Amino acid sequence: MGALLTLTAPSPADAAATAAICNKYCDTRDPAAAASDRAPVSSTLYGRTVRLHLSDNDVMGWASIDDGNPGDEVWLDRSFDGGRTWSGGSKLGDTTTPAGSRGWRTLMYNVDDWNTSGVGALRACGKAGDRPEITCTAWARVDWNAWSRGTAAATALMMSYDRGTGLFGGNGWWTAANALTAVLDNARVSGMPSYRYAIASTYDKNIGAQGGNFTNDYLDDTGWWGLAWVAAYDATGDSRYLNTARADADHMNAYWTATCGGGVLWNETKTYKNAITNELFLQLNAALHNRISGDTVYLSRAKNEWAWFRQSGMINADHMINDGLTDACTNNGQTTWTYNQGVVLGGLTELYRATSDSSLLTTARQLADASTARLQSNGVLREPGESDSCTGDGPSFKGAYVRGLGRLDAQLSDHPYAATLDRWADAAYANDRNSLDQYGPHWSGGTGTSDYGCQQSALDLLNAAGQ
Repeated sequence: MGALLTLTAPSPADAAATAAICNKYCDTRDPAAAASDRAPVSSTLYGRTVRLHLSDNDVMGWASIDDGNPGDEVWLDRSFDGGRTWSGGSKLGDTTTPAGSRGWRTLMYNVDDWNTSGVGALRACGKAGDRPEITCTAWARVDWNAWSRGTAAATALMMSYDRGTGLFGGNGWWTAANALTAVLDNARVSGMPSYRYAIASTYDKNIGAQGGNFTNDYLDDTGWWGLAWVAAYDATGDSRYLNTARADADHMNAYWTATCGGGVLWNETKTYKNAITNELFLQLNAALHNRISGDTVYLSRAKNEWAWFRQSGMINADHMINDGLTDACTNNGQTTWTYNQGVVLGGLTELYRATSDSSLLTTARQLADASTARLQSNGVLREPGESDSCTGDGPSFKGAYVRGLGRLDAQLSDHPYAATLDRWADAAYANDRNSLDQYGPHWSGGTGTSDYGCQQSALDLLNAAGQ
């Protein structure tokens, strides 16, 4: 059942003020001409049933209300940010049931706005003619760019892409780098190129932001962006992305200090040395070497990073990686976040490709065996202290973990983690997904809201599982 709303309905004038969208067809097409009719969601109120109808081939939808009386009202809402807002897209096709009828429907409206890269969703809303309450269905969309679990999740993630800022969630920074990487990985896995426009858009709108070249005071942020631009280079072959990734690695290298015997600082003005920054430095430098003919500089940095990291003390006796080092250069015993267990796997895999040193894969496998066993709850990956929220930094952690685990698994001939990744992906799909293919924080199910951090992590999981 959809949500029951007791707010006042928007004015019918809103619909008239909304500019028509034209894709394959223009808004206000007659449903009688629809190529198909699929009704994925419905809602009831005072005996009336409100349904959202979708014509996948037309990439359009319409709303209907049945089992009511003349004067009942029905309309569509359209959103281009995953259902957060529908300003300018409310009360589309607003109409009332005519005399002598018990049901009625709107005209057809487009789900997406291809002309402005708007990734959309629709819901149907209605009310009894003699009552103020409104009911709306859940949001849903056609199967355009959503023919598999992964492509559907990528499309839902792109609903959070802010076309104005070129970032996800409006102003997400390092989390936006991870979201972009997940979308690019999906394009590689699925072959769907639809969202490649986000590469240049993100780059052009943010190349001069903060410290320039996607740098800022936090060196781990710089590492995330460097890896995103490596993925962009792999997707496009455009050297400007590789050059920016090099600039990011060089910026991080400037903060390699002798404190604790080596390693990169977490922040330009702080002495803390933590796991994630150095794991990103390892992976970024090894990845650059693997893409730059004749390189020796980035390979040397990657080798030095791993030599320092493995003896730094951050890897504990359980083969889990704690957050960082104390001022006395010992393991600080802080939380073993999932992303600290995963990025190192991607780094060791890249370094193995650079060196053919099989001991790197042996170590990676030892770390992966430990984390896959210790970070599960009821057979499904769970972040330490996992909350019901999808905002902030934490919801992106699991995605970074499974991304690294998936890359290691793909490198190993026996693919020892494929079944685990499949099981987690199946659980998330069955238990943690709504009608718009948006995912929440708990892959095994439970309460919580959705936002782009959780969505990115779920997409990384589906990518890693090949779904």
